[in-house]
Amino acid sequence: MNLRILIIDDHTLFREGLQSLLGRRGIDVVASVGEGHEGIRLAQELSPDIVLLDMRMPLIDGLGVLRQLRQSGLQVPIVMLTTSSDERDLVEALRSGARGYLLKDMEPDELVVALREIMGGKTVVAPTLTPVLAKVVQGNIPAAPLERSPFDELTPRETEILGLLAEGQSNKVIARNLGISDGTVKLHVKAILRKLKIHSRVEAAVLAVEHGLRAKNINLNRER
Repeated sequence: MNLRILIIDDHTLFREGLQSLLGRRGIDVVASVGEGHEGIRLAQELSPDIVLLDMRMPLIDGLGVLRQLRQSGLQVPIVMLTTSSDERDLVEALRSGARGYLLKDMEPDELVVALREIMGGKTVVAPTLTPVLAKVVQGNIPAAPLERSPFDELTPRETEILGLLAEGQSNKVIARNLGISDGTVKLHVKAILRKLKIHSRVEAAVLAVEHGLRAKNINLNRER
């Protein structure tokens, strides 16, 4: 049975080259995308056999995509294919649910073998990083501290308004959508800027986009 692969990588030439290499080896690339949010949607929609995921991407990085896919309940193997040999990246990827961590300089045939081993139930790591994998398995690498979100200090309402800012909504539109006054929105925006230690609503919107925060992704009971 042919493997069905989804590629999520922001480098177009690499994606196209990899798709061609895999196709010549009997592996079906069901989709190839360069943006993490689109990759999350397609992974859920297409249910590929394996997701091949780059580590370094704009807007939402590979670890962010990996965690969102796992939180959504997607069970298919997710494999990081990256240039990063950083031990911390490997550890965080494995702890977040990756079933493989492979490097982009590996030979194409080695990649195919690794993918088939992963489909067979193994966790596969690039040979140069296997000593780190052994430490992880043996529990000799201490747990990484939990990362604090820059939005941890925001109230639910402030988080909701920040999500609307990220969608480009003005104070008046936000006020109308939430059933509150313009003045109340302005007070919330001031509090958001103060807590995030930034100086403009544009900076706030950019920060929200970078962390994947959108109003449609926020499930809150709206205050009235």
